[in-house]
Amino acid sequence: MLGRIVDIKRFAVHDGPGIRSTVFFKGCTLHCRWCHNPESIHAGPELGLIAAKCVSCGDCVPACPRHAHSISAEGQHLIDRQLCNSCGQCVDSCYRQALELYGREMSPDDVAAVIREDRAFYESSKGGATLSGGEPLLQSDFCVELLTLLRQDGLHCAVDTCGNVPWTTFEKVIPLTDLFLYDLKHMDSAKHRAGTGAGNELILDNLRRLAECGCPIEIRMPIIPGYNDDETSIRQAGAFLVALPNISAVKILAYHSLARSKYLAIGREDTMPEVPSPSQSELQRVADILKLCGIQNLRF
Repeated sequence: MLGRIVDIKRFAVHDGPGIRSTVFFKGCTLHCRWCHNPESIHAGPELGLIAAKCVSCGDCVPACPRHAHSISAEGQHLIDRQLCNSCGQCVDSCYRQALELYGREMSPDDVAAVIREDRAFYESSKGGATLSGGEPLLQSDFCVELLTLLRQDGLHCAVDTCGNVPWTTFEKVIPLTDLFLYDLKHMDSAKHRAGTGAGNELILDNLRRLAECGCPIEIRMPIIPGYNDDETSIRQAGAFLVALPNISAVKILAYHSLARSKYLAIGREDTMPEVPSPSQSELQRVADILKLCGIQNLRF
């Protein structure tokens, strides 16, 4: 079995407890306008050009069998996205590592081998491995095989999900998962659809069912100014969450636009909102509202 993997981030400290290795899967059921990993949205492989590393040497031009690369008279590196099929043959020709293929095929054993390399750090920090994305549960059978290998090694396993997948995919991984990281973006379905491309009915229903299964859940709430930071939206989220069992923590995540260069790299329209990042005082305001709703274990 092969899975499509964007990246394996070692020494991650924001994707669950302790030091972790986070596996970013390709493909997502949502298209969040503020997505920080746009290279993980589409299920297929994608070629990225990191312009800051490119010196327009032209070595990639003959390496491409479809002639998708060219260097303009002004020295600009151009990629014809209609011709490029993301085969990745050009990547090895780039000595500056300005070209990157997002979405390489790997086996569960391949991924587990990379994760095992940092076992000593997991043990000393009570860390482990996190499956993220994209949406890892779109490749649920691969997740089952990988989680089985990691659990056999005694590693703590977390799954980071947007929740917009069939419940059957949760049923596959629940017995193998120590912690779920679950996104909650908006309680209003119409506004959720406007921001992510999908309603929230399935997401909320899955969260209710997951909370009844006994596995700890850390809720992750991205705060996007002008979208979900108003008092009504925060109170609705708090009222929903306080009624659920097994919510171990609620983590408030400040929106930022540092991922804009990723959109440029893969030739995709930049959809990130033109708003500033929330200040610490603004995040504290959100936390105070959630506390009034009865939410206690808050992090930001």
